[in-house]
Amino acid sequence: MKGLLRWFYAAIGPTIFRLTGMRPWSFGYAAYKRKRITESISLKGFDSKSLPPGYGFRLDERIVEYPWLLARLPSHPGTLLDAGSILNYEFLLKHPTLAAKRIFISTLAPEAESFSRLGVSYVYEDLRDSCFRDGTFDWVVSLSTVEHIGMDNTMLYTADPAKRESDKLAYLQATTEFRRLLKAGGTLYLSVPFGKHRDHGWFQIFDAAMVDRLIETFGPTHVTEMHFRYSESGWGPSDRGASRDCTCFDIHERKNYDADFAAASRAVVCLELVK
Repeated sequence: MKGLLRWFYAAIGPTIFRLTGMRPWSFGYAAYKRKRITESISLKGFDSKSLPPGYGFRLDERIVEYPWLLARLPSHPGTLLDAGSILNYEFLLKHPTLAAKRIFISTLAPEAESFSRLGVSYVYEDLRDSCFRDGTFDWVVSLSTVEHIGMDNTMLYTADPAKRESDKLAYLQATTEFRRLLKAGGTLYLSVPFGKHRDHGWFQIFDAAMVDRLIETFGPTHVTEMHFRYSESGWGPSDRGASRDCTCFDIHERKNYDADFAAASRAVVCLELVK
């Protein structure tokens, strides 16, 4: 029965979302977003410097984060840590670039779905103190995750009261762990909401100084930094200057949309840091 309901939602959800005004997080939003992400990651090459008009209209930052990652991540086999469970979706795990890899997912608590049948291994832990040995992974992926570390994670991710925190510098501990877990020459793929710093309680927006401190803490041999910004017409390429005053719409904080109908972050920075 669950399978039938999922099929029905995937089939009609995008149409209903479009017909009812394309309001983020309304009925059909998740199905519509997945459809658009699937289309984007199936294309050969994601040109982060020239997105088509209307790209990701009224969608959250996953519409740029996933294509960016899969365009940059090497396609050959290796060992990958998903730090934050951002890849724990069947349609992503079956993508050829990810299917070729041994994937470990590290997150605070079990989720509704797991994909052990696809060879994925799960560990439940604090990313600031991982159980893995030094130099275990070829790649660490942490998309839209470190902004939650040290914040109040009891809101959505765990019932553990010990995770009701307010440590704005905790992301640096996780960054140090990511470096430890990587092999020499390994790569960290990381993204965070970018703009004017604000503490939303369960996450925070990173400003330029915080990004610089993260990079300095990791100590990479090579850095690639890409920015994306949302406007009322969709997502496009950006830079630090153009995104420096960007904010987030938090659906858990208020229900009234802004004029641009942003779904979440209005800007993200995507970092590729080589150990």
